[in-house]
Amino acid sequence: MALHTWLIYLLAVTGLSLTPGPNSLLALTHGALYGHRRSLFTIAGGSAGFVLLIALSMLGIGALLQASAGALVVLKFAGGAYLVWLGVQLWRAPAITLSPATTAALRNNRTLFRQGLLAAISNPKVLLFYGAFLPQFIDAHRSLLQQFVVMAASFAVVEFAVEYLLARLAHRIRPWLERSGRRFNKACGGLFALMGAALPLTR
Repeated sequence: MALHTWLIYLLAVTGLSLTPGPNSLLALTHGALYGHRRSLFTIAGGSAGFVLLIALSMLGIGALLQASAGALVVLKFAGGAYLVWLGVQLWRAPAITLSPATTAALRNNRTLFRQGLLAAISNPKVLLFYGAFLPQFIDAHRSLLQQFVVMAASFAVVEFAVEYLLARLAHRIRPWLERSGRRFNKACGGLFALMGAALPLTR
């Protein structure tokens, strides 16, 4: 993967990780309930799930590229349109509401890891999202395995860092999200739409 492509990918991944989703909300909740240290197990499970989904998406993309060399171009524009659609949906989404929990059942670290993992892989829309997002950065003339390692590692590191920050600042972020969540959703939705429109044209 070329350096400039990776830098664009890193910027896009950072924006995506800041967008509200099941795993970020789970990290936020577990940070409030169990503390940021124990939430590391939840976050690690989610990161493992994301790497698995990226691997499945890359396998599908690789099979498509073997069938047709021009398929990547079609996939990029179709994926871009899907990202724009996701942006519109997020723009229109209501603010996040989180009810503070006063008591929490004690859960072991393995359970927290499993919850993070299942939150990442249980939503089929996530796999569809990766199928739309990853082709924007793939170079068909380079090793897919090497690109998978770079993409998966970069995404996992950024996602882990963002979720840990959410868990660590859970008590401070929760009121802000409930107060300013609508504007935050619009900002993230606009980011999705801009990426969807711009990335297929990026070379």
